[in-house]
Amino acid sequence: MSILQIEHVTKQFGSLLANDDISLELHQGEILALLGENGAGKTTLMNILFGHYTADAGVIKVRGKPLQAHSTDAALKSGIGMVHQHFTLADNMSVLENIVLGTESLWSAWSNRSSAREKLNGLVDRLQLAVDLDVPVSSLSIGERQRVEILKALYRDVDILILDEPTAVLTPDEVDSLFQRLRLMVENGLSIIIISHKLNEILNISDRIVVLRHGKVAGEVKTQSVDRDELATMIVGHQIDRPVVETVQHGQVVLSLNDVTVVGSNKSKAALRQINLVVREKQIVGVAGVSGNGQKELAGLLSGTLKHDAGEFSFLGSSLKSVTPRKIQKYGVARIPEDRHELGVIGEMSIAENFLLEDLGEPPCWRAGSVINSGAVRQRARDLISTFDIRCASSDIPVSLLSGGNMQKLILARNLSGKPRFVLASQPARGLDEGAIAFVHSQLLQARDNGAGVLLITEDLEELLQLSDTIVVVNDGQLSDPMDASDLTVRQLGKLMTGDESAQSPPSLASNTAPQVDNSNAI
Repeated sequence: MSILQIEHVTKQFGSLLANDDISLELHQGEILALLGENGAGKTTLMNILFGHYTADAGVIKVRGKPLQAHSTDAALKSGIGMVHQHFTLADNMSVLENIVLGTESLWSAWSNRSSAREKLNGLVDRLQLAVDLDVPVSSLSIGERQRVEILKALYRDVDILILDEPTAVLTPDEVDSLFQRLRLMVENGLSIIIISHKLNEILNISDRIVVLRHGKVAGEVKTQSVDRDELATMIVGHQIDRPVVETVQHGQVVLSLNDVTVVGSNKSKAALRQINLVVREKQIVGVAGVSGNGQKELAGLLSGTLKHDAGEFSFLGSSLKSVTPRKIQKYGVARIPEDRHELGVIGEMSIAENFLLEDLGEPPCWRAGSVINSGAVRQRARDLISTFDIRCASSDIPVSLLSGGNMQKLILARNLSGKPRFVLASQPARGLDEGAIAFVHSQLLQARDNGAGVLLITEDLEELLQLSDTIVVVNDGQLSDPMDASDLTVRQLGKLMTGDESAQSPPSLASNTAPQVDNSNAI
Protein backbone atom coordinates (compact mmCIF):
# COMPACT_ATOMS: atom_id res chain seq x y z
CA MET A 1 0.00 0.00 0.00
CA SER A 2 1.31 3.44 -0.96
CA ILE A 3 1.52 6.00 1.86
CA LEU A 4 3.25 8.73 -0.16
CA GLN A 5 3.03 9.63 -3.84
CA ILE A 6 5.18 12.22 -5.59
CA GLU A 7 3.71 12.90 -9.02
CA HIS A 8 5.44 14.84 -11.84
CA VAL A 9 7.30 17.21 -9.52
CA THR A 10 9.42 19.85 -11.24
CA LYS A 11 11.63 22.50 -9.64
CA GLN A 12 13.84 25.03 -11.41
CA PHE A 13 16.37 27.53 -10.02
CA GLY A 14 17.12 30.02 -12.76
CA SER A 15 18.58 28.00 -15.63
CA LEU A 16 19.14 24.94 -13.42
CA LEU A 17 16.43 22.29 -13.66
CA ALA A 18 16.91 20.57 -10.29
CA ASN A 19 13.87 18.25 -10.47
CA ASP A 20 12.52 17.28 -13.87
CA ASP A 21 9.08 15.61 -13.83
CA ILE A 22 9.89 13.25 -10.94
CA SER A 23 7.38 10.61 -9.87
CA LEU A 24 7.92 8.02 -7.14
CA GLU A 25 6.06 6.45 -4.25
CA LEU A 26 6.78 5.20 -0.75
CA HIS A 27 5.02 2.08 0.48
CA GLN A 28 3.66 1.54 3.96
CA GLY A 29 6.26 -0.07 6.21
CA GLU A 30 9.26 0.02 3.86
CA ILE A 31 12.69 1.65 3.77
CA LEU A 32 13.20 3.40 0.45
CA ALA A 33 16.71 4.54 -0.48
CA LEU A 34 17.03 7.65 -2.65
CA LEU A 35 20.39 7.72 -4.41
CA GLY A 36 22.08 9.85 -7.04
CA GLU A 37 25.11 11.91 -7.93
CA ASN A 38 25.72 15.29 -6.34
CA GLY A 39 23.36 17.71 -8.00
CA ALA A 40 21.03 14.90 -9.09
CA GLY A 41 18.11 16.53 -7.23
CA LYS A 42 17.77 14.34 -4.12
CA THR A 43 18.01 17.09 -1.52
CA THR A 44 15.83 19.46 -3.55
CA LEU A 45 13.12 16.82 -3.80
CA MET A 46 13.23 16.09 -0.07
CA ASN A 47 13.17 19.81 0.72
CA ILE A 48 10.02 20.10 -1.39
CA LEU A 49 8.51 17.14 0.44
CA PHE A 50 9.37 18.62 3.86
CA GLY A 51 8.12 22.08 2.93
CA HIS A 52 11.38 24.03 2.58
CA TYR A 53 10.74 24.59 -1.15
CA THR A 54 7.63 24.88 -3.26
CA ALA A 55 7.47 22.79 -6.43
CA ASP A 56 6.95 24.63 -9.73
CA ALA A 57 4.73 21.79 -10.92
CA GLY A 58 3.46 18.46 -9.69
CA VAL A 59 1.52 17.04 -6.76
CA ILE A 60 2.47 15.38 -3.47
CA LYS A 61 -0.11 13.04 -1.95
CA VAL A 62 0.00 11.68 1.59
CA ARG A 63 -2.38 8.75 2.15
CA GLY A 64 -4.05 9.66 -1.11
CA LYS A 65 -4.71 13.31 -0.20
CA PRO A 66 -2.82 16.19 -1.88
CA LEU A 67 -0.45 18.10 0.39
CA GLN A 68 -1.76 21.63 -0.10
CA ALA A 69 0.39 24.02 1.93
CA HIS A 70 4.15 24.04 1.28
CA SER A 71 5.66 24.53 4.73
CA THR A 72 7.44 22.41 7.31
CA ASP A 73 4.45 22.87 9.61
CA ALA A 74 2.13 21.43 6.95
CA ALA A 75 4.52 18.54 6.33
CA LEU A 76 4.71 17.71 10.05
CA LYS A 77 0.92 17.90 10.40
CA SER A 78 0.66 15.46 7.48
CA GLY A 79 2.97 13.05 9.27
CA ILE A 80 6.25 13.80 7.47
CA GLY A 81 9.41 14.29 9.54
CA MET A 82 13.02 14.82 8.56
CA VAL A 83 16.34 14.28 10.33
CA HIS A 84 19.03 16.36 8.67
CA GLN A 85 22.66 15.33 8.38
CA HIS A 86 23.73 18.23 10.62
CA PHE A 87 21.90 18.05 13.93
CA THR A 88 19.89 21.07 15.09
CA LEU A 89 20.00 20.69 18.86
CA ALA A 90 20.57 23.24 21.64
CA ASP A 91 23.54 21.94 23.63
CA ASN A 92 22.66 23.85 26.81
CA MET A 93 19.12 22.45 26.99
CA SER A 94 18.05 19.03 28.19
CA VAL A 95 16.96 16.23 25.88
CA LEU A 96 13.33 16.69 26.94
CA GLU A 97 13.46 20.44 26.36
CA ASN A 98 14.96 19.97 22.89
CA ILE A 99 12.28 17.49 21.88
CA VAL A 100 9.23 19.48 23.00
CA LEU A 101 10.61 22.86 21.86
CA GLY A 102 8.33 24.31 19.22
CA THR A 103 5.39 21.99 19.91
CA GLU A 104 3.61 24.43 22.22
CA SER A 105 3.20 28.17 22.49
CA LEU A 106 5.70 30.12 24.56
CA TRP A 107 2.96 30.80 27.13
CA SER A 108 2.49 27.11 27.88
CA ALA A 109 5.85 25.70 26.86
CA TRP A 110 6.33 23.59 29.97
CA SER A 111 2.74 23.13 31.13
CA ASN A 112 2.52 19.61 29.75
CA ARG A 113 5.97 18.43 30.85
CA SER A 114 4.66 15.29 32.59
CA SER A 115 2.54 14.20 29.62
CA ALA A 116 5.47 14.83 27.26
CA ARG A 117 7.71 12.68 29.46
CA GLU A 118 5.14 9.90 29.54
CA LYS A 119 4.78 9.94 25.74
CA LEU A 120 8.55 9.96 25.20
CA ASN A 121 9.11 7.13 27.68
CA GLY A 122 6.64 5.08 25.67
CA LEU A 123 8.53 5.80 22.44
CA VAL A 124 11.88 5.04 24.06
CA ASP A 125 10.66 1.70 25.41
CA ARG A 126 8.81 0.63 22.27
CA LEU A 127 11.57 1.55 19.79
CA GLN A 128 14.62 0.98 22.02
CA LEU A 129 15.80 4.57 21.58
CA ALA A 130 17.36 4.71 25.03
CA VAL A 131 18.43 8.21 26.08
CA ASP A 132 18.26 10.11 29.38
CA LEU A 133 15.62 12.83 28.96
CA ASP A 134 17.05 15.04 31.73
CA VAL A 135 20.72 15.39 30.76
CA PRO A 136 21.96 18.32 28.65
CA VAL A 137 22.49 17.52 24.99
CA SER A 138 26.12 18.65 25.34
CA SER A 139 26.83 15.51 27.39
CA LEU A 140 25.57 13.09 24.70
CA SER A 141 27.57 11.05 22.21
CA ILE A 142 27.00 11.51 18.47
CA GLY A 143 24.85 8.37 18.33
CA GLU A 144 22.73 9.55 21.25
CA ARG A 145 22.23 12.96 19.64
CA GLN A 146 20.92 11.24 16.55
CA ARG A 147 18.40 9.33 18.67
CA VAL A 148 17.22 12.68 20.07
CA GLU A 149 16.70 13.99 16.52
CA ILE A 150 14.68 10.89 15.65
CA LEU A 151 12.66 11.24 18.85
CA LYS A 152 11.96 14.89 17.97
CA ALA A 153 10.30 13.72 14.77
CA LEU A 154 8.45 10.75 16.29
CA TYR A 155 7.17 12.91 19.17
CA ARG A 156 5.28 14.87 16.52
CA ASP A 157 3.51 11.65 15.48
CA VAL A 158 5.11 11.36 12.05
CA ASP A 159 4.73 8.10 10.17
CA ILE A 160 7.01 9.08 7.26
CA LEU A 161 10.62 9.78 8.24
CA ILE A 162 13.30 11.21 5.94
CA LEU A 163 16.90 10.52 6.99
CA ASP A 164 19.65 12.51 5.24
CA GLU A 165 23.07 10.81 5.49
CA PRO A 166 22.18 9.29 8.89
CA THR A 167 25.43 7.33 9.31
CA ALA A 168 27.88 10.07 8.25
CA VAL A 169 29.42 10.50 11.73
CA LEU A 170 28.66 7.13 13.34
CA THR A 171 31.04 4.31 14.26
CA PRO A 172 30.32 0.80 12.86
CA ASP A 173 28.73 -0.28 16.15
CA GLU A 174 26.53 2.83 16.16
CA VAL A 175 25.50 2.12 12.55
CA ASP A 176 24.49 -1.43 13.54
CA SER A 177 22.51 -0.03 16.48
CA LEU A 178 20.77 2.56 14.29
CA PHE A 179 19.80 -0.03 11.68
CA GLN A 180 18.34 -2.33 14.34
CA ARG A 181 16.20 0.54 15.57
CA LEU A 182 15.12 1.53 12.04
CA ARG A 183 13.92 -2.01 11.37
CA LEU A 184 12.02 -1.97 14.65
CA MET A 185 10.43 1.38 13.71
CA VAL A 186 9.30 -0.07 10.39
CA GLU A 187 7.77 -3.04 12.21
CA ASN A 188 5.87 -0.47 14.31
CA GLY A 189 4.37 1.17 11.21
CA LEU A 190 6.93 3.81 10.18
CA SER A 191 7.88 4.32 6.53
CA ILE A 192 11.38 5.66 5.84
CA ILE A 193 13.20 7.45 3.03
CA ILE A 194 16.96 7.34 3.45
CA ILE A 195 19.56 9.35 1.51
CA SER A 196 23.11 8.08 1.68
CA HIS A 197 26.27 7.72 -0.41
CA LYS A 198 27.37 4.60 1.47
CA LEU A 199 26.21 1.89 -0.89
CA ASN A 200 27.14 -1.07 1.33
CA GLU A 201 24.89 0.34 4.05
CA ILE A 202 22.06 1.02 1.61
CA LEU A 203 22.26 -2.58 0.42
CA ASN A 204 22.07 -3.68 4.04
CA ILE A 205 19.13 -1.57 5.27
CA SER A 206 16.79 -0.68 2.37
CA ASP A 207 13.95 -2.60 0.72
CA ARG A 208 13.83 -0.64 -2.52
CA ILE A 209 16.06 1.89 -4.28
CA VAL A 210 15.22 4.84 -6.53
CA VAL A 211 18.09 6.49 -8.42
CA LEU A 212 18.03 10.10 -9.65
CA ARG A 213 20.33 11.39 -12.38
CA HIS A 214 20.38 14.96 -13.71
CA GLY A 215 17.08 15.71 -11.98
CA LYS A 216 15.21 12.71 -13.38
CA VAL A 217 14.38 9.21 -12.17
CA ALA A 218 17.06 7.03 -13.77
CA GLY A 219 15.95 3.72 -12.36
CA GLU A 220 14.21 1.77 -9.61
CA VAL A 221 15.18 -1.65 -8.24
CA LYS A 222 14.46 -3.97 -5.36
CA THR A 223 17.52 -3.96 -3.14
CA GLN A 224 17.92 -7.73 -3.10
CA SER A 225 18.27 -7.80 -6.89
CA VAL A 226 21.31 -5.49 -7.22
CA ASP A 227 24.93 -5.38 -6.04
CA ARG A 228 27.21 -2.43 -5.28
CA ASP A 229 28.86 -2.20 -8.70
CA GLU A 230 25.52 -2.37 -10.52
CA LEU A 231 24.13 0.31 -8.21
CA ALA A 232 27.15 2.58 -8.77
CA THR A 233 26.73 2.21 -12.52
CA MET A 234 23.05 3.17 -12.23
CA ILE A 235 23.98 6.27 -10.25
CA VAL A 236 26.63 7.70 -12.61
CA GLY A 237 25.37 6.20 -15.89
CA HIS A 238 28.59 4.32 -16.67
CA GLN A 239 31.01 1.87 -15.09
CA ILE A 240 33.25 3.44 -12.45
CA ASP A 241 37.00 3.04 -12.72
CA ARG A 242 38.15 2.88 -9.12
CA PRO A 243 41.78 3.81 -8.47
CA VAL A 244 44.26 1.06 -7.73
CA VAL A 245 46.18 1.73 -4.52
CA GLU A 246 49.78 0.66 -4.94
CA THR A 247 52.54 0.60 -2.34
CA VAL A 248 55.22 3.25 -2.85
CA GLN A 249 58.49 3.99 -1.10
CA HIS A 250 58.18 6.83 1.41
CA GLY A 251 60.57 9.77 1.26
CA GLN A 252 61.85 12.32 3.74
CA VAL A 253 59.82 13.72 6.63
CA VAL A 254 57.46 16.49 5.52
CA LEU A 255 55.59 17.14 8.76
CA SER A 256 56.46 16.27 12.34
CA LEU A 257 54.80 16.99 15.67
CA ASN A 258 56.75 16.22 18.82
CA ASP A 259 54.88 16.32 22.17
CA VAL A 260 52.54 18.99 20.82
CA THR A 261 49.75 20.33 23.00
CA VAL A 262 46.88 22.50 21.77
CA VAL A 263 44.62 23.97 24.42
CA GLY A 264 41.86 25.11 22.06
CA SER A 265 38.63 26.79 23.18
CA ASN A 266 38.10 24.70 26.34
CA LYS A 267 40.67 26.13 28.73
CA SER A 268 39.95 23.53 31.40
CA LYS A 269 41.24 20.66 29.25
CA ALA A 270 43.65 20.66 26.31
CA ALA A 271 42.10 19.58 23.00
CA LEU A 272 45.33 17.81 22.01
CA ARG A 273 47.77 16.54 24.64
CA GLN A 274 51.42 15.79 23.89
CA ILE A 275 50.74 14.24 20.51
CA ASN A 276 53.45 12.88 18.21
CA LEU A 277 52.96 12.54 14.47
CA VAL A 278 55.20 12.03 11.44
CA VAL A 279 54.14 12.26 7.78
CA ARG A 280 56.64 11.54 5.02
CA GLU A 281 56.76 12.20 1.30
CA LYS A 282 54.65 9.74 -0.69
CA GLN A 283 52.83 8.60 2.44
CA ILE A 284 49.15 8.77 3.39
CA VAL A 285 48.61 8.79 7.14
CA GLY A 286 44.99 8.28 8.14
CA VAL A 287 43.46 9.69 11.33
CA ALA A 288 40.52 7.78 12.77
CA GLY A 289 38.35 8.97 15.61
CA VAL A 290 34.83 9.66 16.78
CA SER A 291 33.88 13.24 15.96
CA GLY A 292 34.90 15.71 18.66
CA ASN A 293 38.00 13.92 19.95
CA GLY A 294 40.54 16.43 18.62
CA GLN A 295 40.40 16.08 14.83
CA LYS A 296 39.14 19.64 14.40
CA GLU A 297 41.97 21.06 16.49
CA LEU A 298 44.57 18.95 14.68
CA ALA A 299 43.30 20.29 11.35
CA GLY A 300 43.30 23.83 12.75
CA LEU A 301 46.90 23.48 13.89
CA LEU A 302 48.08 22.19 10.51
CA SER A 303 46.07 24.88 8.69
CA GLY A 304 47.64 27.67 10.72
CA THR A 305 44.40 28.77 12.38
CA LEU A 306 45.32 27.38 15.83
CA LYS A 307 48.61 27.79 17.68
CA HIS A 308 50.37 25.03 19.58
CA ASP A 309 50.84 25.79 23.27
CA ALA A 310 53.68 23.34 23.85
CA GLY A 311 55.91 20.95 21.93
CA GLU A 312 57.57 21.24 18.54
CA PHE A 313 55.89 21.63 15.14
CA SER A 314 58.19 21.34 12.13
CA PHE A 315 57.63 21.37 8.41
CA LEU A 316 60.26 20.31 5.87
CA GLY A 317 62.89 20.35 8.59
CA SER A 318 62.11 23.84 9.88
CA SER A 319 60.68 24.41 13.35
CA LEU A 320 57.61 26.65 13.27
CA LYS A 321 57.39 28.79 16.37
CA SER A 322 54.36 30.72 15.15
CA VAL A 323 52.00 29.60 12.44
CA THR A 324 49.56 31.47 10.22
CA PRO A 325 47.49 30.26 7.26
CA ARG A 326 49.61 32.40 4.91
CA LYS A 327 52.85 30.95 6.27
CA ILE A 328 51.51 27.41 5.95
CA GLN A 329 50.40 28.19 2.40
CA LYS A 330 53.89 29.35 1.42
CA TYR A 331 55.24 25.97 2.47
CA GLY A 332 53.00 24.30 -0.11
CA VAL A 333 50.28 22.99 2.19
CA ALA A 334 47.01 22.17 0.46
CA ARG A 335 44.03 22.44 2.81
CA ILE A 336 40.78 20.60 2.24
CA PRO A 337 38.67 21.74 5.22
CA GLU A 338 35.98 19.69 6.92
CA ASP A 339 33.34 22.44 6.64
CA ARG A 340 33.35 23.51 3.01
CA HIS A 341 30.68 26.17 3.54
CA GLU A 342 32.36 27.98 6.43
CA LEU A 343 36.05 27.37 5.71
CA GLY A 344 36.35 26.27 2.10
CA VAL A 345 34.55 28.85 -0.03
CA ILE A 346 33.07 32.34 0.02
CA GLY A 347 29.52 31.77 -1.16
CA GLU A 348 28.88 35.30 -2.42
CA MET A 349 31.93 35.24 -4.70
CA SER A 350 31.93 33.62 -8.13
CA ILE A 351 33.46 30.24 -8.89
CA ALA A 352 36.30 31.94 -10.78
CA GLU A 353 37.01 34.25 -7.85
CA ASN A 354 37.03 31.37 -5.38
CA PHE A 355 39.73 29.70 -7.44
CA LEU A 356 41.98 32.67 -6.64
CA LEU A 357 41.75 32.38 -2.87
CA GLU A 358 44.81 30.15 -2.48
CA ASP A 359 48.04 29.98 -4.48
CA LEU A 360 50.37 27.02 -4.36
CA GLY A 361 53.66 26.60 -6.21
CA GLU A 362 54.63 28.84 -9.15
CA PRO A 363 53.51 32.49 -9.35
CA PRO A 364 50.04 32.55 -10.90
CA CYS A 365 49.61 33.51 -14.54
CA TRP A 366 46.39 35.38 -13.82
CA ARG A 367 48.00 38.49 -12.36
CA ALA A 368 50.93 40.82 -12.82
CA GLY A 369 51.65 42.53 -9.52
CA SER A 370 48.32 43.75 -8.21
CA VAL A 371 46.58 43.72 -11.60
CA ILE A 372 44.25 40.80 -12.26
CA ASN A 373 43.92 39.47 -15.81
CA SER A 374 40.21 38.63 -15.90
CA GLY A 375 40.54 36.70 -19.16
CA ALA A 376 43.24 34.46 -17.67
CA VAL A 377 41.15 34.03 -14.50
CA ARG A 378 38.15 32.80 -16.48
CA GLN A 379 40.28 30.50 -18.64
CA ARG A 380 41.87 28.97 -15.55
CA ALA A 381 38.44 28.50 -14.03
CA ARG A 382 37.14 26.82 -17.19
CA ASP A 383 40.13 24.45 -17.23
CA LEU A 384 39.66 23.45 -13.59
CA ILE A 385 35.89 23.09 -13.99
CA SER A 386 36.47 20.71 -16.90
CA THR A 387 39.29 18.73 -15.26
CA PHE A 388 37.47 18.26 -11.96
CA ASP A 389 33.98 17.84 -13.49
CA ILE A 390 32.36 20.68 -11.54
CA ARG A 391 28.70 20.86 -12.54
CA CYS A 392 27.77 24.53 -13.04
CA ALA A 393 26.22 26.88 -15.60
CA SER A 394 29.36 29.06 -15.79
CA SER A 395 32.37 30.18 -13.76
CA ASP A 396 30.63 33.51 -13.06
CA ILE A 397 27.82 32.19 -10.88
CA PRO A 398 28.11 32.52 -7.07
CA VAL A 399 29.55 29.45 -5.36
CA SER A 400 26.50 29.40 -3.06
CA LEU A 401 24.47 28.05 -6.00
CA LEU A 402 26.60 24.91 -6.26
CA SER A 403 25.62 21.64 -4.64
CA GLY A 404 27.74 20.58 -1.68
CA GLY A 405 29.56 18.00 -3.75
CA ASN A 406 30.44 20.48 -6.45
CA MET A 407 31.72 22.92 -3.81
CA GLN A 408 34.01 20.14 -2.60
CA LYS A 409 35.27 19.55 -6.12
CA LEU A 410 36.07 23.27 -6.41
CA ILE A 411 38.15 23.11 -3.22
CA LEU A 412 39.97 20.02 -4.47
CA ALA A 413 40.65 21.65 -7.83
CA ARG A 414 42.00 24.82 -6.22
CA ASN A 415 44.36 22.94 -3.92
CA LEU A 416 45.44 19.75 -5.65
CA SER A 417 46.17 21.40 -9.01
CA GLY A 418 49.06 23.32 -7.39
CA LYS A 419 51.37 20.32 -6.78
CA PRO A 420 51.44 20.66 -2.99
CA ARG A 421 54.16 19.30 -0.70
CA PHE A 422 51.65 18.36 1.99
CA VAL A 423 47.90 17.72 1.76
CA LEU A 424 45.63 18.11 4.79
CA ALA A 425 42.44 16.35 3.71
CA SER A 426 39.59 16.57 6.23
CA GLN A 427 36.53 14.56 5.16
CA PRO A 428 37.49 15.01 1.47
CA ALA A 429 34.77 12.72 0.10
CA ARG A 430 31.97 13.51 2.55
CA GLY A 431 28.67 13.91 0.73
CA LEU A 432 30.04 12.81 -2.64
CA ASP A 433 28.64 10.12 -4.92
CA GLU A 434 30.51 6.99 -5.98
CA GLY A 435 31.91 8.49 -9.17
CA ALA A 436 33.09 11.66 -7.42
CA ILE A 437 34.57 9.63 -4.56
CA ALA A 438 36.61 7.55 -7.00
CA PHE A 439 37.83 10.79 -8.61
CA VAL A 440 38.76 12.37 -5.26
CA HIS A 441 40.64 9.24 -4.23
CA SER A 442 42.54 9.17 -7.50
CA GLN A 443 43.53 12.83 -6.98
CA LEU A 444 44.81 12.19 -3.46
CA LEU A 445 46.79 9.19 -4.68
CA GLN A 446 48.17 11.26 -7.54
CA ALA A 447 49.26 13.96 -5.08
CA ARG A 448 50.98 11.27 -3.02
CA ASP A 449 52.68 9.77 -6.08
CA ASN A 450 53.88 13.26 -7.03
CA GLY A 451 55.75 13.42 -3.73
CA ALA A 452 53.27 14.99 -1.29
CA GLY A 453 52.72 13.73 2.22
CA VAL A 454 49.00 13.35 2.95
CA LEU A 455 47.17 13.47 6.27
CA LEU A 456 43.68 12.03 5.77
CA ILE A 457 41.13 12.79 8.48
CA THR A 458 37.87 10.99 7.77
CA GLU A 459 35.01 9.29 9.59
CA ASP A 460 34.52 6.89 6.66
CA LEU A 461 36.51 3.90 7.88
CA GLU A 462 36.37 2.07 4.56
CA GLU A 463 37.89 5.12 2.88
CA LEU A 464 40.54 5.31 5.59
CA LEU A 465 41.58 1.68 5.20
CA GLN A 466 41.48 1.83 1.42
CA LEU A 467 43.79 4.84 1.03
CA SER A 468 46.04 4.96 4.07
CA ASP A 469 49.49 3.42 4.45
CA THR A 470 49.50 4.14 8.18
CA ILE A 471 46.68 4.88 10.62
CA VAL A 472 46.62 6.63 13.99
CA VAL A 473 43.59 6.85 16.25
CA VAL A 474 42.67 10.04 18.10
CA ASN A 475 40.75 9.53 21.32
CA ASP A 476 40.10 12.20 23.95
CA GLY A 477 42.82 14.46 22.56
CA GLN A 478 45.54 11.84 22.38
CA LEU A 479 47.06 10.01 19.40
CA SER A 480 47.79 6.31 19.33
CA ASP A 481 51.01 4.88 18.01
CA PRO A 482 50.96 4.46 14.23
CA MET A 483 49.56 1.18 12.89
CA ASP A 484 49.89 -0.49 9.51
CA ALA A 485 46.54 -0.02 7.74
CA SER A 486 46.76 -3.49 6.20
CA ASP A 487 46.61 -5.04 9.70
CA LEU A 488 43.29 -3.38 10.61
CA THR A 489 39.62 -4.06 9.91
CA VAL A 490 36.69 -1.64 9.97
CA ARG A 491 35.21 -3.35 13.02
CA GLN A 492 38.50 -3.31 14.93
CA LEU A 493 39.16 0.32 14.02
CA GLY A 494 35.71 1.32 15.20
CA LYS A 495 36.36 -0.23 18.61
CA LEU A 496 39.75 1.46 18.89
CA MET A 497 38.09 4.80 18.16
CA THR A 498 35.83 4.45 21.20
CA GLY A 499 38.71 3.44 23.47
CA ASP A 500 37.42 -0.13 23.72
CA GLU A 501 40.23 -2.03 25.41
CA SER A 502 38.83 -5.34 24.18
CA ALA A 503 39.90 -4.43 20.64
CA GLN A 504 43.08 -6.31 19.90
CA SER A 505 45.47 -3.66 18.67
CA PRO A 506 47.84 -4.73 15.87
CA PRO A 507 51.58 -4.25 16.33
CA SER A 508 52.56 -0.60 16.14
CA LEU A 509 54.96 0.67 13.53
CA ALA A 510 58.07 2.60 14.39
CA SER A 511 57.63 5.37 16.95
CA ASN A 512 55.63 8.40 15.90
CA THR A 513 58.14 10.65 17.62
CA ALA A 514 59.49 13.21 15.22
CA PRO A 515 63.19 13.32 14.37
CA GLN A 516 65.26 16.07 15.90
CA VAL A 517 64.91 19.35 14.05
CA ASP A 518 67.56 21.96 13.42
CA ASN A 519 66.21 24.89 15.42
CA SER A 520 68.46 27.30 13.56
CA ASN A 521 65.74 27.31 10.89
CA ALA A 522 63.03 28.31 13.36
CA ILE A 523 60.51 30.83 12.06
